[in-house]
Amino acid sequence: MFRFSTLLSRVAVAALLGSMLVLAGCHRGNAKDDAAHLSQLQRQFDATVQAYKNGQFIMDGAVLSATDLSGHFSYLKDQGKLPKTVLLTSSDDSKVRKVHLQFMARLQIDYGFVVYYEQKGNLVKIDAVDTKARDLEDYQAPKAAPDQPPPTPNHSQGY
Repeated sequence: MFRFSTLLSRVAVAALLGSMLVLAGCHRGNAKDDAAHLSQLQRQFDATVQAYKNGQFIMDGAVLSATDLSGHFSYLKDQGKLPKTVLLTSSDDSKVRKVHLQFMARLQIDYGFVVYYEQKGNLVKIDAVDTKARDLEDYQAPKAAPDQPPPTPNHSQGY
């Protein structure tokens, strides 16, 4: 039978443990770190809003239009619980788009809180002037042509 010397076996075990430590140090665990990083970010903010499809938002599990979200913040303001900082994140269905930033810029102007969003791993503060805040209307009717008067209703016919 072939026997290793005690010194050689100890060196082999030390080399094996050292290589395991080196490989463990190279692994960053990005999948776990990203989830932990996002949860740490959310704890630093007073409110978290997710971007959803067609310029809508998700807050506390409910899909809200920009007008509904404004109504929610108005209610919080009336109750004295308006957040000072808001984090806008992407949801599973949509990423943060320009329209979301424009609506949040409008809410930032109206209610005075600060909105941040994550862009390529960095937190960015929404600047209401540069973002060109958008009006909070769900539907805007097309404007009548200026050279034609609006149609007058005919009240002479009865029902």
